[in-house]
Amino acid sequence: MFSFLKRNSPDTLGETQGSGWIARLKSGLARTGSQLTGLFSQGGKIDDDLYEELETILITADVGMDATNALLADLRRYVREHHLSEAGQLKEALAECLYKLLAPLAQPLETGTHQPFVIMLCGVNGAGKTTSIGKLAKYFQEQGKSVLLAAGDTFRAAAREQLMEWGARNNVTVIAQQSGDPAAVIYDAVQAAMARKIDVVLADTAGRLSTQAHLMEEIKKVKRVIAKALPDAPHEVLLVLDANTGQNALSQVKAFDEALGVTGLVLTKLDGTAKGGVIAAIAKAHPIPVRFIGVGEGLDDLRPFVAEDFVAALLGLEEQ
Repeated sequence: MFSFLKRNSPDTLGETQGSGWIARLKSGLARTGSQLTGLFSQGGKIDDDLYEELETILITADVGMDATNALLADLRRYVREHHLSEAGQLKEALAECLYKLLAPLAQPLETGTHQPFVIMLCGVNGAGKTTSIGKLAKYFQEQGKSVLLAAGDTFRAAAREQLMEWGARNNVTVIAQQSGDPAAVIYDAVQAAMARKIDVVLADTAGRLSTQAHLMEEIKKVKRVIAKALPDAPHEVLLVLDANTGQNALSQVKAFDEALGVTGLVLTKLDGTAKGGVIAAIAKAHPIPVRFIGVGEGLDDLRPFVAEDFVAALLGLEEQ
């Protein structure tokens, strides 16, 4: 049994979220996992050639150069300290090093500190913001919390309609307008949540490229207006990232954090086409908590990020 799994999941692998979730996550990370499994199962000694092959896999898995260098340096130290020599032993060593890198990002979102707890979601078009809001609504409802949605993406009628549909599916009220200022819509939603004693407000915002300065100014305005409606809000600024965008996700993290002070990340579309390594790149270059990860389109396919589950799925660790 890998020691980090002993520490965090004493009975079964992925006990925190269920073996079905681990299986889906493993399937979603198969593109990288199969390469790593192939490398570690080929036999032979740990040597420079093996490290070089591992470096190539990590870089092509979107881990990025800085995080790859850091992981390999830590891995070499681990190998020396534990006197490892066989290629098959490198799997456990990498699991430990990767877990140590990712564990600080695994900080569950606690919404019980304020009522309403206002969550502002942002990100580029196509990252999966609106879909993530629908899944988050169900997640919070399962925790016994009341939820209200704010259709703040007034630039896309389809986004408003999509959010209304999610609201209907989850039996959740959606505050929306046919058109108008997104900040005004979200302001109204926060006011409504306060009056109705709602637990969680999920505020959608229009997707934009992080390089579009004038649009980034608009989203800053949304955040300021939320604070006018409720001091200290928003209590969480979630940036939704498409795992398929690779290293571009890291530039989005930096840009949105500079503009808004991002407090948490949602990584979507870990569905078999993504490589998954960008979490390691973020952990090294811009460590912001990864609150949730998504592996598919189903309502239950967005779950809190658990570092040991992610590492176990990525490296194909077996229950012991």
